[in-house]
Amino acid sequence: MRRSSAAGLIAALAYCALSACASKPTPTINAMNPNKPRPVVVDETAAAKVNLQLGVGYLRQGNLPIAKEKLDRAMKQDPHNAEIHGWMGLLDERLGKDKEADKEYRTALELAPHSPMLINNYAVYLCSHHRTDQGVRYFEQAASNPLYPTPWAAYTNAGVCLRSEHRDAEAAQRFARALQSNPAYSEAVFQASDLDFAQHKYADARLLIELFLVNSPATPDLLLLAYHIAQAQNDADAQAKFAARLTKEFPNSDQARTRAVARVNPG
Repeated sequence: MRRSSAAGLIAALAYCALSACASKPTPTINAMNPNKPRPVVVDETAAAKVNLQLGVGYLRQGNLPIAKEKLDRAMKQDPHNAEIHGWMGLLDERLGKDKEADKEYRTALELAPHSPMLINNYAVYLCSHHRTDQGVRYFEQAASNPLYPTPWAAYTNAGVCLRSEHRDAEAAQRFARALQSNPAYSEAVFQASDLDFAQHKYADARLLIELFLVNSPATPDLLLLAYHIAQAQNDADAQAKFAARLTKEFPNSDQARTRAVARVNPG
């Protein structure tokens, strides 16, 4: 049942190419010499923003060569832009250039040391490279930042990071802090319940999910986990209840298909 969550930066896509937006301005006429166009001054910062947006768009599409081209251009136009360095770090990570990625993430944080999103993204990178203590420290730094809008997500990510290294007691503490911060955060409920389930604390795991479902909408992950917990408890009625909800509320979900396959092939 284990899976992980990840946080990321959000950027809007640009729908005009830089060549159309900035590189071909209409020349103006020099009043002193009508035959000589007035030199055009390109706003490098604005051009960098366009290239950044384009680079992010290509990165999201998986077109890494073009993404690199656009982000390289943005970097040349505005080398002190922390966001550009942050996205360049993600690109380098996708390209398998871990040393370069680490350098870009750290440069981004040097330029914007209080940016909670950059802190969170570097923490994700550190955890994915088994630098757990550093990653957790950065997640908690993001969570304690008053500018960070979702501290419960950072605490949950810290718990996922710790659990990936089998540090379950520490992970449980972070999931608890996430739920204290926002009891309605479904991912924290899932992660905490899944950890209890893995430790055979079936009653605790099920209670946490059922309390959540009283006031909050279900998710397919939570319903499938609740189904497995009821199965472990040999509670046929609860199994049927959670299976019915999963099928009715999320009929096209991977979780519903997983349960259907398990029912056909019980092993």
